[in-house]
Amino acid sequence: MENKVLIIDFDSTFIQVEALDELAAIALAEQADSETVVEKIRQITNQGMEGKISLSDSLAKRISLLKANKKHIDVLVEELKQKITPSFKRNKEFFEKFADNIYIVSSGFKEYITPVVTEFGIKPSHIYANTFEFDAAGNVTGLDENNLLSKDQGKVIVVSTLGLAGKTIWAVGDGITDYEIKLYGAANKFYAFTENVARPSVTEKADVVIRSFDEFLYMHDFPRAISYPRNRIKILLLENVHPNGIKMLEQEGYSVEVVKGSLSEDELCAKIKDVAILGIRSKTTVTKKVLDSAERLLSIGCFCIGTNQVDLDYATQKGVCVFNAPYSNTRSVVELVLGSIIMLMRKAVAKNAMLQIGKWDKSADNCYEIRGKKLGIVGYGNIGSQLSVLAESLGMQVSYYDLTEKLQLGNAKKCDTLEELLETSDIVTLHVDGRKSNANIIGKYEFSKMKDNVIFINLSRGHVVDIDAMVDALNSKKILGAAVDVFPYEPKNNQEEFLSPLRGFDNVILTPHIGGSTEEAQLNIGEFVARRMINYVNAGDSTQSVNMPNIQLPELRRAHRLIHLHHNTSGVLAKINSVLAQHKANILGQYLKTNEQVGYVISDIDVEYDKEVISELKKIDGTIKSRVLY
Repeated sequence: MENKVLIIDFDSTFIQVEALDELAAIALAEQADSETVVEKIRQITNQGMEGKISLSDSLAKRISLLKANKKHIDVLVEELKQKITPSFKRNKEFFEKFADNIYIVSSGFKEYITPVVTEFGIKPSHIYANTFEFDAAGNVTGLDENNLLSKDQGKVIVVSTLGLAGKTIWAVGDGITDYEIKLYGAANKFYAFTENVARPSVTEKADVVIRSFDEFLYMHDFPRAISYPRNRIKILLLENVHPNGIKMLEQEGYSVEVVKGSLSEDELCAKIKDVAILGIRSKTTVTKKVLDSAERLLSIGCFCIGTNQVDLDYATQKGVCVFNAPYSNTRSVVELVLGSIIMLMRKAVAKNAMLQIGKWDKSADNCYEIRGKKLGIVGYGNIGSQLSVLAESLGMQVSYYDLTEKLQLGNAKKCDTLEELLETSDIVTLHVDGRKSNANIIGKYEFSKMKDNVIFINLSRGHVVDIDAMVDALNSKKILGAAVDVFPYEPKNNQEEFLSPLRGFDNVILTPHIGGSTEEAQLNIGEFVARRMINYVNAGDSTQSVNMPNIQLPELRRAHRLIHLHHNTSGVLAKINSVLAQHKANILGQYLKTNEQVGYVISDIDVEYDKEVISELKKIDGTIKSRVLY
């Protein structure tokens, strides 16, 4: 910062709000027309900031409406301390380190500005602002009209008289008066600050538009709290990700684009070039071609249970960390299964169809309670095991079959073969994953092994059942009733017609892949996947990734975190440590984990080190990706 001076605005820049507006809300809270007056003050503020009225008029009109007292200012100060702009707040050390080079120049008032900014090490002598005038009771009666900052172009005059000749002066702010500092030659460059508010009348005149103070520090390679401005990290979210997940990502400062539907391969290839985080659900397919088109992709979030829509092997080769939500919609799916079983056992669907055309059928033929019935669960994972517990609590006898050894819950019985389960179950329900080897695991042979009048349910994946064989089993009355929520081909949007040979059966419940489509499940999924991707991008934490070695990392404090992802070959850790030693980087903590394809090394080092170490790490043979976090 030698020979550099930074002039910073206060309202809507250093803090997130316009302080006079907040003071009005406090002072007028008990006044009958409070909301009306406060809104009028806000309008006057915006008119002044956009240059529609003069600064002096803006101040005079607002002060006349304010009716504030010193006690209200004390309350305001405490509120403003909680409303520091996030990118300023996290870079407090920068302000403390370069206090000699930083000035606050504001059309606001010292009475509330000084106690806020001095906590950041900014010198009181470097704070230039208006001052209130008070009567004996402490009521605000006006402002010091001799103060240059109460007049039009006051900021220009103040900065010009600071004695900064020969220094490079940068002005950062959100209003037209901040731009005027550059316009009239008092500053070399104006940065329009838009983290809190973006005014087109200001941004269109700026030398540079910055979304955060992190971006300003990054542009000039100044010391900063985070290694890369988060507003430069682009996120693409498809297929109606829950608003809570979107909000979490936006609150991190990322640039988020939301697309309601899915995209074709070519459409996704065209949009993904600069995307760092991709969020999808079940209809978007991420292929090798898509991954090759993604030049900056760090992570994919599958806002659903499965990940078969992503080429996981190639994603791993490209160093893209994939997350899903394996538990978040478990309860929703289980409840739909149980509801479907009860409806089918009571033939409620067929009887409803009869009533809809006026036919009364009160017969109990082939209508059963579920108590005492034998439920066979194919796939005893998160959903299958929870279904087991709830079904048993309803009086059902549960058996299950799974390719891998799973501990049974309650009184559930493990079947050694699929045939054993099919031959003994009154109800068969599928809860397997979408791997290719599960294609058509239920076909003509498997249906022949089931009991007559079986209830058959598939809420797992569409391709795991031979649909033609299922239709034959329905036509032959082998199946008493069925519920299907997933299909080999599913419409891409709500406008496309659903076509299936399963249509037309009065004993089949067809639902449009809604097993996890409850408000609770989608909220949980949205928040869970968003949180996992945030932790990975911000901190390198790969916990619960489906394709990368899982490392749960401690919080990063006063250190720089070097992340190195490489092909799983021997000797890479030794090479990493050799580079660190050559550049005298002191290791504070180090973490390594591998899987069959890749190794993941995290090195936390002292903040003082030769920056050349970053480029040297990228040169190590087998490196897939390397980045630094702080």
